[in-house]
Amino acid sequence: MILQLPIAWLQLARQRVRFLVALAGIAFIVVLIFMQLGFNDSLYNSATKVHQIINGDLFLISSQYKSLTAKQSFPRERLYQALGFNGVEAVSPLYLRFAKFKNPITDQKYSIYVIGFDPGKPVLNSPEVNQNINIIKLPNVVLFDRKSRPDFGPIAENFEQGNTEQTIEIFAFAARKGYRVKVGGLFSLGPSFGVDGNLVVGDSTLFRIFDVNSGMVDVGVITLRPDADPQMVLKNLRNHLSEDVLVLSYQEFIDFEKDYWQTRTPIGFTLGLMLFMASVVGIVIVYQILHSNISTNLVAYATLKAIGYPNQYLLSVVFQQSVILAFLGYIPGFAISLGLYHVAMNATGLPMEMKLPQASIVLIVTILMCLASGLLAVNKMRSADPADIF
Repeated sequence: MILQLPIAWLQLARQRVRFLVALAGIAFIVVLIFMQLGFNDSLYNSATKVHQIINGDLFLISSQYKSLTAKQSFPRERLYQALGFNGVEAVSPLYLRFAKFKNPITDQKYSIYVIGFDPGKPVLNSPEVNQNINIIKLPNVVLFDRKSRPDFGPIAENFEQGNTEQTIEIFAFAARKGYRVKVGGLFSLGPSFGVDGNLVVGDSTLFRIFDVNSGMVDVGVITLRPDADPQMVLKNLRNHLSEDVLVLSYQEFIDFEKDYWQTRTPIGFTLGLMLFMASVVGIVIVYQILHSNISTNLVAYATLKAIGYPNQYLLSVVFQQSVILAFLGYIPGFAISLGLYHVAMNATGLPMEMKLPQASIVLIVTILMCLASGLLAVNKMRSADPADIF
């Protein structure tokens, strides 16, 4: 294999312009795959950000629930019924609403996500929220997400510069009159594909803003006793609670949200389709490169056959060229993708992070893509006839 490598390399490098164009084509496909994977991961990571900071063992949702941004409420009684089961230590209601946030500079209104809970029973595993838990016990005080999109105005910047008396106006979606609240602190969560910004409020403040029925709960958070068997408690709750609620484990709660975005929204289908199309286009491009290279060197292959080299040797040369193109095209594609991830993250606020498993998957896909192209291109090389050179 090592002795065969220079032939594969020399054939590729002999025509430098074509070789560089080939690497540019593969690098372009690598960038496309990285960006599709990046947005795909960003979709699911951002959609489950709230799930990841809820501090609970089991979760109660309405049987009509679709996702955190398309939720349905259920009666609070179901949560208190769960408290009576063996192994359940505590239950906490979580309230989730969209509101309109009035930018104090432009007076334009933007949709913002409001997360409310009883400050006496904190349910968010966020150090910044928990440090300010006494602040949101006060009526009409909210915590603002410093990673929210800039459409909401310089709320976080003003607070960090010492302006701790900012008041903002929030509108329930059906309300014509806003409700004024004070920004009492900041926390970090960030936007998602369905949410531009977030507020954390105490439940009493949330009820005032939305004038909602406190008897309805959006998500019930269940904490189990340390010695409880989670699967046994889960089974008991599912068997005995009313059918108008679903009981989920932590992982099932996250998977439920991911499934919604993957199967019930156009963006999940679109990202998957574009990832598939990028791979198909990549195979076509590499096939064209290898086919052209084989055509150019057809006489050389015929000569090698004439002096006794078997077809397997010539096939190995083509596959070595596939692997060389895959590695050398992957390197600039990876470097460009790192820069584009940084640009996309700053522009959108979405969590676009290059991770080792993701980089490894793209490298493997690139190699397989190039090998598949090589497999298609070898038919041309098999047709090399020693008689052609005489």
